[in-house]
Amino acid sequence: MSTQLRDAAGTPPAAEERRPWTVLCLMLAAQFMVVLDVSVVNVALPSIGRALQLSAGDYQWAVSAYVLFSGGFLLLGGRLADLFDRRRMFLVGLGLFTVASLASGLAGSAFMLIAARAVQGAGAAMLTPAAMSIVMTSYAGRQRATALGVWGTIASMGIAAGVLFGGALTSALDWRAVFFINVPIGVVTWVLTRRTVAPAGAAGARLGQLDLPGAATAVTGLVALVYAIEQTSTRGWSPVTLAAFAAAAALLGVFTALERRARQPLVPPRIWRVRSLVSASAVMAGVTGAVVGAIFLTSLYLQQVLGSSAIVAGLQFLPLAAVITLSAAVASRLLPRLGPRMLIAAGLLIATAGAALLCTVDAGSGYLAGVLPGFVVLGTGIGPMFVAISVAAMSEVPPELSGLASGLMMTGHEIGAALGVATLTAVGGDLTTRAGLVDGYPSAFLAVAVILLALLVPTALVPRGAAAGHSTAAAH
Repeated sequence: MSTQLRDAAGTPPAAEERRPWTVLCLMLAAQFMVVLDVSVVNVALPSIGRALQLSAGDYQWAVSAYVLFSGGFLLLGGRLADLFDRRRMFLVGLGLFTVASLASGLAGSAFMLIAARAVQGAGAAMLTPAAMSIVMTSYAGRQRATALGVWGTIASMGIAAGVLFGGALTSALDWRAVFFINVPIGVVTWVLTRRTVAPAGAAGARLGQLDLPGAATAVTGLVALVYAIEQTSTRGWSPVTLAAFAAAAALLGVFTALERRARQPLVPPRIWRVRSLVSASAVMAGVTGAVVGAIFLTSLYLQQVLGSSAIVAGLQFLPLAAVITLSAAVASRLLPRLGPRMLIAAGLLIATAGAALLCTVDAGSGYLAGVLPGFVVLGTGIGPMFVAISVAAMSEVPPELSGLASGLMMTGHEIGAALGVATLTAVGGDLTTRAGLVDGYPSAFLAVAVILLALLVPTALVPRGAAAGHSTAAAH
């Protein structure tokens, strides 16, 4: 079995050859931790703030440090996975993430927590593209379509499940548990991956093949962009925010100029010609922004307006996570017949209806009559979208660029998450008080509905026949 698994992960399979699901399970275990960490800390922040005496700025940085480094380093992490041994990059990223999770749980000061969260983000940026690259090169045909569908389910479910796990762990144990829980999972996944996944990467790849000037400007430009977006929700359009946007524009402009002249660019020009990847990544950014922003707002609403405790608020998100999982499973079965574009469009329309229901929520609505119906409809639309987006984005990507393509798609995910929270916070107004939340909640969900409807435009650019099971690269 060990030989079979090593062979499975080491060489791209023929389209008709079936491979064990062990490799996929290991990659999903690591990716679930990464996705969960986007939202799991939000519920624990009040407890963390009391224990470490966090200032208002520290609150923001406890979340932003992770987003900055994960979003900024994803393109570089993806390119490293393609140029070098993808298993090695996965193990390094997973190791960093696990050690940083332990350091976060042991943090005795705001500085230590923020530094550990930054390292967590960097580890996630190395781990995620390498994990998807391993999945892409381990499976082919219908198995690849199924694997990417499950990957998309994890991406959508993990965001909502993070609130549930965060509330449960914080209430039952302590805020430190939301970080410590990653350690045993990370260690077991690291050991099993080392035993079952064979080294695989570009033969004879050297550090000189990496476009270092391009990598430096891409990373700093993306970090500056995510930082600027994050600042809009706390400082507004202050001089600091405008300076960060200007720095991001300048750095990304230099990156573009360098890429045109580089012999081996960080992002090969042909990746931008993969229409399914570019259009699906744009949809991923918008959908993630709407979903993460909606969960952020509703978490505040449940606790500050309805008076739910952390554990109760977590449990109140359980129906949303369950509906996302169920609808994603149904979508995976419908995908071969309907195609990704139709599923994304249907999901957008259903999710828009869910956002419209949440627009009607006020202080007297309550959870069962107000929030829950909107959750059910919203989740029914979210599940199919993330499944279809993952399949569509990777459907025409050759295996040798699968790490970079995953990094590009997940960069959209991270930037979308930051932009969504910033946008909905700006639309909602003062969300620090009960009265402000009551007034701002409907306006914010009206913005969610508008964003989801607008995403029908890039969805129309997704190729009609894009499906992982029929990828042109399926058997390379």
